[in-house]
Amino acid sequence: MPAIQIRAADPHDAADLTELFNCPGVIAGTYRLPWRSVEEQRERLAHQHPDRHWLVAVVDGRVVGMLGLHLEPNPRRRHCADMRISVHGAYQGQGVGTALLAAMIDLADNWLGLRRVELSVFTDNARAIGLYERFGFVVEGTARQVALRHGSYADAYFMARLRPV
Repeated sequence: MPAIQIRAADPHDAADLTELFNCPGVIAGTYRLPWRSVEEQRERLAHQHPDRHWLVAVVDGRVVGMLGLHLEPNPRRRHCADMRISVHGAYQGQGVGTALLAAMIDLADNWLGLRRVELSVFTDNARAIGLYERFGFVVEGTARQVALRHGSYADAYFMARLRPV
């Protein structure tokens, strides 16, 4: 397993993140459209909102994974956040997702005081579902035909993790 460093994302990561987000497997597992530009990614990173926390996983100086934790703006849901994660296809199954999720759980539980973290995942993404379940996420529902993917509509699970009391 490679040495994985977790840190906050910054605009200098734009080229690596563009490569990551343009991986066919990453596009298939997210709601993103293909062919995003480096400049578009740089702009997103340069204008980060204080309620959005973006962590990256770095291996040998290269960003190979990213996790976004987006706090809910509604005062009645400030105890909740939405999580999104992507790992470069060449680094899947090597602990990158595990390292990102462990860092996110620490941030959510011990620094932000979140009670609930939510995510959605395509129902056929068994590897991701297994990872989320290892971190305490459970399926709370299914969204049928939630997104167009490769010309067909795909279902997704809504999953959430409640911080242990």
